[in-house]
Amino acid sequence: MASVSDTVTSPFRGFTLGEWQQHYRGAPDSLRTTLSLVMGSLSQNDNAWIYLATAEQLEAQILHLEALRHQHEGLLSTLPLYGVPFAVKDNMDIAGWPTTAACPAFAYTAEADATVIANLKAKGAIVIGKTNLDQFATGLVGTRSPYGAVPNTFNPDYVSGGSSSGSASVLARGLVAFSLGTDTAGSGRVPAGFNNVVGLKPTKGWLSNTGVVPACRLNDSVSIFALTVADAQTVAQAAGGFDAADAYSRRNPFTAPVAMSPHPRFAVPDSLEFFGDALAEFEFDQALERLNSSGITLVPVDFTPFRELAEQLYYGAWVAERTVAVGEIFEESPEAMDPIVRGIVANGLNYTASDAWRAEYLRAELSRKINLTLEGFDALVVPTSPTIRTQQELVQEPVLYNSQFGIYTNFTNLADLSALALPSSMRADGLPAGITLIAPAWHDDALASFGRQWQRSLNLPLGATGLAMKSEEFMTSAPVSAACVRVAVVGAHLTGMPLNFQLTSRNAVRVEQTTTAATYKLYALANTTPPKPGLVRAEGGSAIIVELWDIPLARFGEFVAEIPAPLGMGSLELADGRRVKGFICEPWALGEATDITAFGGWRSYIQSLNSPVKS
Repeated sequence: MASVSDTVTSPFRGFTLGEWQQHYRGAPDSLRTTLSLVMGSLSQNDNAWIYLATAEQLEAQILHLEALRHQHEGLLSTLPLYGVPFAVKDNMDIAGWPTTAACPAFAYTAEADATVIANLKAKGAIVIGKTNLDQFATGLVGTRSPYGAVPNTFNPDYVSGGSSSGSASVLARGLVAFSLGTDTAGSGRVPAGFNNVVGLKPTKGWLSNTGVVPACRLNDSVSIFALTVADAQTVAQAAGGFDAADAYSRRNPFTAPVAMSPHPRFAVPDSLEFFGDALAEFEFDQALERLNSSGITLVPVDFTPFRELAEQLYYGAWVAERTVAVGEIFEESPEAMDPIVRGIVANGLNYTASDAWRAEYLRAELSRKINLTLEGFDALVVPTSPTIRTQQELVQEPVLYNSQFGIYTNFTNLADLSALALPSSMRADGLPAGITLIAPAWHDDALASFGRQWQRSLNLPLGATGLAMKSEEFMTSAPVSAACVRVAVVGAHLTGMPLNFQLTSRNAVRVEQTTTAATYKLYALANTTPPKPGLVRAEGGSAIIVELWDIPLARFGEFVAEIPAPLGMGSLELADGRRVKGFICEPWALGEATDITAFGGWRSYIQSLNSPVKS
């Protein structure tokens, strides 16, 4: 079995996206030398890899990227993933490369890039290899492959988790900047938890499945492994988007919050199972204590519908979808398949069309119960996996122990939820422990906003690299999401003010308090109910206190429609030079208004009105 010591260390090992961007800003013409060093650190004898790019395949990508850079007039800022090496689970197509799904008899040469690959290449990323997996993405263990089991990166006696085992392994060791997996039942989360990396399981349909070998088309999601939450979020935004060629692709409705509420509420299962793993139970209890001490309200909820839905994925008619996905190879050459995978797929033949419809009705009922349960919460928090097993234990109980890994993951796609797996601690035995946050569809940005804070607060080593997050990673602020509009409010919409509900009822989230540039005057308008200020740009102005709120894009129009004359929505300049949308006032209303600029903000002015008069 290959080990980590088989590889030569690259000087770029463990680089985050920020570090890659910094490297190429300083050496924009170093593509070939840089990628040569990266490729030189890899070994085909490493079980995590099924296929590594040839020199010709790498050069073709470099030439394409150089042409792309020329089209962008050499501006690397328009190519956020310029020259960044990444890995792809070998159930995704790359033009001219073999796709195996970890089954040599199934292998074919792809004619075109999968949509997500094409999207990432368009942003400058370079794919350097394809990774091992549980065959046909069937399993959560990382041992069901003719290319060999992928060992855990912290202790090779243990499993790496699957099915995206290879992608998690090469990322955890810092061999690539990010990697792609797929997640139907937890395959983008369990390997993340077992290897101390971030696993983003996006909302179904956000990332296209065109060019991805299906496991269960109704429930498949391309997933992302990264060393930091910020990197995973950046990659998802680059890879995602509606794809008309994918019948299950969806457009983001832009109605979900892009950050969590100021005082988050997390649901927690009222009954937790760890299958005798005292270390896993202890670490999850510690994680809950950290969440509670950080001001998050934890509320137990009935976990019964979650557990019942999780059981449906492998112990109900839904398994027949895997039988359909495997298709000809199962019918014509079943002996070419991994025996465990073949046995699971064969179970699909035991169900009728009537069974399938009954399973769908049950899924819908349980999904409704789950989504109603999560109303009023920012997320559900669960252990990423209740336990971990050795490779030898998986030989003895390959199905039972696999199913144990999935009790906190299997229901997610069936209920149309988003999820983010996060590192949380290191166990006493040296293995990592992780938590997963689960929320309704399209809450991906909100989960990421919390995940960034969580990762900063812990400062755990990145993956299995032994490297810590750099100081600049902690300083990086969240980008303004394309799913929202950032608005500066100055008066009655401030926190605690009478019209603040017009923001909170539309899932808007407070970002920060700041000030305008020192070029504005603030007026108390006459005859307004509730009292409102008017902000105008004028000579002799001052910096005025404002709050910044992110409003979901689809709710912005509703919000603006409620703004009464003489107020309107325009663009404001902030003290640091940023420009955001904000309230402005028509000049005709200032004749009867009172100049309150000296107060520096609306809140101070209101407080002055309510202060008792001193004799």
